[in-house]
Amino acid sequence: MKFAVFSDIHSNVYALEAVINDATKHAVDTMVNLGDILYGPIAPKATYELLMQHEIVTICGNQDRQIYQATADEISSNPTMQFIIEDLGEAAISWMKSLPFDKQLTAEVYLCHGTPTNDLIYLLENVELGYAQLRSDTEIIKLLQGQTSKLICCGHTHTPRTVGLSTGQIVVNPGSVGLQAYTDDEPVIHSMENFSAMASYCIVESVDDHWNIQHIKVPYDVQKAVVACEKRDRMDWVHFLTTGRRE
Repeated sequence: MKFAVFSDIHSNVYALEAVINDATKHAVDTMVNLGDILYGPIAPKATYELLMQHEIVTICGNQDRQIYQATADEISSNPTMQFIIEDLGEAAISWMKSLPFDKQLTAEVYLCHGTPTNDLIYLLENVELGYAQLRSDTEIIKLLQGQTSKLICCGHTHTPRTVGLSTGQIVVNPGSVGLQAYTDDEPVIHSMENFSAMASYCIVESVDDHWNIQHIKVPYDVQKAVVACEKRDRMDWVHFLTTGRRE
């Protein structure tokens, strides 16, 4: 079994196209999308339309929920959300509503966005100091809440990692396709940085009795994404996209 894992596209159709093209060259059996798909000021509808052209196993992310659960007040106070909802249309929003929270891909492979029980919690990283620190083995196992699959694929933090646990399990985060840095205020103010503009994903292959995991960085036409962000006055995203840094 050989599959591509990607996450956190955030409406960046230009990065997604590059990742899909690269994954196809690797002759993967399937592609897996771990959520946070269409939220962003770049190209939500075009991202949805590109995904519909491929057979991709997809689960829901917290910011997918944020779109279809947005109240009238949340929409009116958030110009980016206004743009997203106006751009997407009913079919894309209905599709997001239909996505599962998580998925047991095979007996050995489990997919989630955050943790197996909460799409808002970082499985691998503690950000209490304002930046990402890898959680302890014990903390990660506790957050798995009894999920015993040999390979666990998660997203949410935009940070590419492969972490082995004392249980013999492996946790893989492919990083972000579409947004290489960000600052958030939940659970505390913190920033995530990848220090590069390139799109991230990974290839996972089952070989004999183990997993080969390859983290891949893919260049793409960042300027096209930048133009879209500038049009919607998201200069914070312009910086994140071009530098992979918070400041």
